[in-house]
Amino acid sequence: MSSVSFGSFHLISPPIFKSHPRLQIKCQHIHHLSCNGFNMFSTSLASSFSKPILLRATGSNFDAPISFPEGAVSVVNFEELMEKDWSVLDSDKSSPDEEFSRNIDRIISAGKIEETSRVLVSISSEEFVDRLVGSCPCKFLLIVHDSLLMLAGIKEKYDLVKCWQGEIIYVPENWAPLDVVFLYFLPALPFKLDEILGSLAKKCSPGGRVVISHPQGREVLKKQRQEHPEVVVSDLPDKTTLQRLAVAHSYNVTEFVDEPGLYLAVLSRIHHIFKSLAGSSAPGS
Repeated sequence: MSSVSFGSFHLISPPIFKSHPRLQIKCQHIHHLSCNGFNMFSTSLASSFSKPILLRATGSNFDAPISFPEGAVSVVNFEELMEKDWSVLDSDKSSPDEEFSRNIDRIISAGKIEETSRVLVSISSEEFVDRLVGSCPCKFLLIVHDSLLMLAGIKEKYDLVKCWQGEIIYVPENWAPLDVVFLYFLPALPFKLDEILGSLAKKCSPGGRVVISHPQGREVLKKQRQEHPEVVVSDLPDKTTLQRLAVAHSYNVTEFVDEPGLYLAVLSRIHHIFKSLAGSSAPGS
């Protein structure tokens, strides 16, 4: 039986699986996938889905090991995993592919990733992860997403990438400090930006960057929100709002682009906060 370490989960044997080509082809196995901070070892996700599937943590005890006896299954609908259509993260055909690719590269460049960087990516497309892995080698890469099956597809391709299923504000601090955080699709996060920045402030390194983006801009986002209201739950912040929230959590807005075909904002964690803390703990201070 698979070894699973987690908090409180609810499982059921799934009903007949809905057709989804990407999931059927790519999500066959996870060899070492972290879900809500918990590890799954050699867990099969074959297309038949004949075994109970791990969904999400519902409790606060992240470290308590629990093992399931054979045949013991609690009740929660498996379709919770499939209720959102994450194709909204892919390119909208109203934009040329070349322009979309350039914008992806521009977003990645804004992170200024180095080989020693520790990077987190929240709610992104597989294409973004592919470009990031291919163009910017880094010391540590953590992908955070609501979709366990999308994470499975990423993990199958990139075994060294860490994957965490859940909400970004609950990412454990033991993965800090983070040098770069990509909020690739902020409007899909069910939290206020104030809450997100407050959580990240505890995990970002001095000078760490938070990159907020939409590779096709507000007009496409407006259309996406109309077509996918279950996924797109908020708007992108304007510059005034962003500056106010950034200051409240000790960030500087170092770049802001709000064009018809691209939204890009870069926040940098203020250095002097950390320097003053270090100085106050020095002998004789």
